[in-house]
Amino acid sequence: MASAVGLESKDDVMARGINLLSALAIGGALCAAAPDGANAFDLAIDAKLPPSQAVAVPAPPEQIDAAVTRLDELAAEIMRKSGIPGMSVAVVRGGKAVYAKGFGVRKLGEAATVDADTVFQLASLSKPVGASVVAAQVGKGVVKWDDPIVKYLRWFALSDKAVSRMVTIGDLYAHRSGLPDHAGDDLEFLDYPREEVLKRMRYLPLAPFRASYAYTNFGLTAAAEAVAVASQLDWATLSDRVLYLPLGMNRTSSRFEDFSNRDNHAVNHAMVDGKYQPRYQREPDEQSPAGGVSSSANDMAKWMAMVLANGVHDGKPLIDKAALGEALRPQVISTPPSNPAERAGFYGYGMNVSVAPSGRVVLSHSGAFLLGAATCLTMIPSLDVGIVVLSNGAPTGAVETLCAEFSDLAQFGTITRDWYAGYGPRFAEMMKPVGSLLGKTPPAKPKAPAAAELYKGIYVNKYFGDAVVVRKEGRLLLLLGNEAGKVFPLRHWDGDTFVIDLQGEVAAQGSVSTVTFNRQRGKAKSLQIEFFADDLAKGVFKRE
Repeated sequence: MASAVGLESKDDVMARGINLLSALAIGGALCAAAPDGANAFDLAIDAKLPPSQAVAVPAPPEQIDAAVTRLDELAAEIMRKSGIPGMSVAVVRGGKAVYAKGFGVRKLGEAATVDADTVFQLASLSKPVGASVVAAQVGKGVVKWDDPIVKYLRWFALSDKAVSRMVTIGDLYAHRSGLPDHAGDDLEFLDYPREEVLKRMRYLPLAPFRASYAYTNFGLTAAAEAVAVASQLDWATLSDRVLYLPLGMNRTSSRFEDFSNRDNHAVNHAMVDGKYQPRYQREPDEQSPAGGVSSSANDMAKWMAMVLANGVHDGKPLIDKAALGEALRPQVISTPPSNPAERAGFYGYGMNVSVAPSGRVVLSHSGAFLLGAATCLTMIPSLDVGIVVLSNGAPTGAVETLCAEFSDLAQFGTITRDWYAGYGPRFAEMMKPVGSLLGKTPPAKPKAPAAAELYKGIYVNKYFGDAVVVRKEGRLLLLLGNEAGKVFPLRHWDGDTFVIDLQGEVAAQGSVSTVTFNRQRGKAKSLQIEFFADDLAKGVFKRE
C-alpha cells in the first residue's frame, strides 16, 4: 500500500476522482431540491475540504452538544433493557473530555458503584490501544510496520515457509496473515503460555496471504511481542513507558495483576441461565496486546483525545503522525460488500475503519469476554469527537447500541434505528452453548463402553498436544493442555462415545463436546474431540 505521506499512487488519484464525482452528484441532487436562489451544495458541503473529505450531511456544534446531553438518559435506558450491572462512559471533543460518568455497580449484590475512574477489562479495545504503542515505536525508528516478524522472533514460523519469511508486524495487526479465525484461542483455553501458543500456530493451515482477513488475537500478539523484543522490554512495561505514563493514564495497565489489585475495579459478570452473575474471572495476560489491557473511562478519554489530535498530547507530539496514521487507515477489506450498493468494511492496524451513511470516516472497535466484559469505542475524526463505553457484563450488543445512538445523534440529530434490536440477536448467537448433543436425552438403552483399560493412554495431536485418558476413583478422565492440567470427566453416552462439559472464554455456559474413541482389535487407536473438529486434523488425537 502507498505511504500515508509522499506521492500519491495511480489508485489514489482514481479514488479521488470517484469521490469528486460522487460529491458532485450529491450536490446536484441537493441543488435540484433547493428553493430558488439557494445553493444547497454550498450549504451542505464545505467547499474548502478536498472532495475525498467532503460530507453531505452537516453536523453543527449544537447538534453534538445535544447528543452529549442525552447520554444520561440513553445509558440508563440501555442498562434497563440489557440488565448490565455496571457501565462507564466518556466522550471527548475538541481535545478534552466533555462527559465522563459511571452507572450501576461494580459487582451485583454489593453497594460499591461505578464511576469514571472505575477500571474495567477492555478485552479487544486492547488492540487499538496497543497499536498506538507500536506506532510510537515506529515513529522513533525502533521498528517499522513492514518489518518481518522473524527479524525479531527468529523462532516464529507459520505453515508456509515463504509466508513465515515475509509476514510483517503490519500484516498481523491487520489480520491478513492467512491464519484461521481466532487462531490460538483454543490453546489459551488449554492453559498454554504465550510463547507456546505462538509456536504451535505453525501447524495451522493458511488462507491466501494478504488476500484474506481473519481476526486473530494471537497473530496480533505475535506482532506486539516482536515489537517488545525490538524495544528490549516486555510488552506491559513498554506500554507503560511509551503510552500510559506520558498520557497520565494512571489507572491503565497491560498486566492482569494490576487490574486485580486496583481499589476501584469492576467485577466480570457472565450470562448464566439468562442472568448476569459474577461467577468467573478472565485472566488474559497470554494475549495481553490483543485483550489484556484494563483502563477507566477517564483514562480512555485521554487516549482518544491524543488519537483524534493525530498523536499530539498537551500541545506536543507524543506519537509520530505518519506512524499513527498508518494504523488508522484501511489496510485490508474486513467485510467485502455483497452487492455494488453496499459499503465495504475495512481494518487498519488494530482498528476498524468504515464510512458512515453521512459520508464521514468512522474509527471503531468492540471488545468482549464471554466470561463477563463488553466494551466499545467510536471516533469520528471529521467532528473531532469520540465515545467509549466500558461494562462488566457479557456481551449483548448494549455497549455497541450506546455508541451507535450517540454517533447517530452527533451526525444526524436523531437516532436512525433501534440499534439494540439489531445487535441483540447477533450477540445472542455468540452467547449460545454449542455441541451436537446439546439438549439431547441420553439413549434409553446405550451400548456398553469397552473396558477402561482399552481407552486409557496418551493420544497426540501436534497442534493441541497430548490428550491423556486416565482412570481415577472409578471414572475416566480426559487430561488436556499445558502439563495435562485441564481435567474433563468423561460421561458415557453410547458405545465408544463420551461427553465432556465445557466452560470458558471459547465456550459459552452449558456447552458440551463428544469424545469418540476409534477402537481397532479392542484397544482405542485414536480419539476425536468434537469441539476441536474445525481445527487441525479435525480434532483427532492418535495413540502414541
